[in-house]
Amino acid sequence: VQMKRSPTIPGKIVSVNGHDLHVFADGHGADTLVFMAGSGTVCPVLDFKPLWSLLNDRYRIAVIDKSGYGWSEPTDNSRDVDTMLHESREALRLAGLKAPYILVPHSMSSLEALYWAQTYPDEVKAIVGLDAIVPDAYDKFKAPSDALFNIIGFFIRIGLHRPFARLLYKQMPIAQSGRLNQPDSFTYVEMVKKSMFTSDMRNEGRYLIRNKDKVKNGVLSVNTSFLLFISN
Repeated sequence: VQMKRSPTIPGKIVSVNGHDLHVFADGHGADTLVFMAGSGTVCPVLDFKPLWSLLNDRYRIAVIDKSGYGWSEPTDNSRDVDTMLHESREALRLAGLKAPYILVPHSMSSLEALYWAQTYPDEVKAIVGLDAIVPDAYDKFKAPSDALFNIIGFFIRIGLHRPFARLLYKQMPIAQSGRLNQPDSFTYVEMVKKSMFTSDMRNEGRYLIRNKDKVKNGVLSVNTSFLLFISN
């Protein structure tokens, strides 16, 4: 789905696995904070902006738009955790952002962050979790049916959500926080039209249990540092 008035892309577009991924970078500092969006976040750069804008005077900031998120292209590629991690690492490398990183995952992306630390411990200086999910949290989780995903996909493909984009945005915590200015709010509404429940987001849901099991069976280095923020 193309936006009629595409907002300016704020970061860098790189090609990974045959499709375009968007990586936003800002700030200066010895350490790089990599913000990783939770499931279904339509515009990670702006969703995290109230936080990263407070830190970019002390840290190098990176925000990865996963496939189908933000300004990144939607794909039909697998959403197994190995593929997602490969894409994240390669996107950062092509954007000129070198490890080690301090990973800042929100919600479900914590699974990828944990797998990153398990698989490439030298690349992860620490994990700062924002309402982070651990594998055990999904032990009793029942994934939505394929039928539900297909119904959602149909409504998105025909653009049923687009006339309600502004209303949908106003229900989101980022809008209710009042932390985005008018141009950013306009951009977010346009991104709701473009990146709401994309095929990649739906496929992440299909792979959730398999990814959870793989991470749960992995081993973390005892040297992995954590700082976890949990909201009520």
